[in-house]
Amino acid sequence: MVETEQDEELAARAASGDADAFRLLLGRHYDRVFRVTYSVLRDQSEAEDVTQDIWAAMPKKLRSWRGDAKFTSWLHRIALNAAKDSLRRSASQARVVSGYAEVEALSREASLDTAKRLSWLQAALDTLSEDLRATAALTLGEQLNFAEAAEILGVAEGTVAWRMSEIRRLLKTLASNDNGFGQEALA
Repeated sequence: MVETEQDEELAARAASGDADAFRLLLGRHYDRVFRVTYSVLRDQSEAEDVTQDIWAAMPKKLRSWRGDAKFTSWLHRIALNAAKDSLRRSASQARVVSGYAEVEALSREASLDTAKRLSWLQAALDTLSEDLRATAALTLGEQLNFAEAAEILGVAEGTVAWRMSEIRRLLKTLASNDNGFGQEALA
């Protein structure tokens, strides 16, 4: 193979499966593609990855090259587009990571808020009489209806209804005396 052979001729031969022509193009233009990608990406590792991806896909891309432009112009356009695509992917990934970080921060904040509310509620329930706590445990904690709770507690269903009304009244009183935090806990 003659080293003076034009890129366009080599590209046409490589497109038809000539491995020697492809190797010669690769040797001539690998560094050029790297320089273009590096000038856009400004990150050596990323530019190396993009350059390798370009050359790995080049045999297929060569089949679509029509020869309308100089081979090097066509190659520069491919390198430039690939580098820009990489930047867009990186920016998109950064936005996703940032979004996840924001969601995680909000989740931690919500968890902390929920923990504070539950802690307040537990402390408030601890101030109730044993009968009221048992009623709250069954109706609120276990989500039993009044009839089921009444059967377990051995009292009338109306008694469970009265106890729940009393629990609400006492918790509201505690919440109003707690500078507003208890109000948030009951919300």
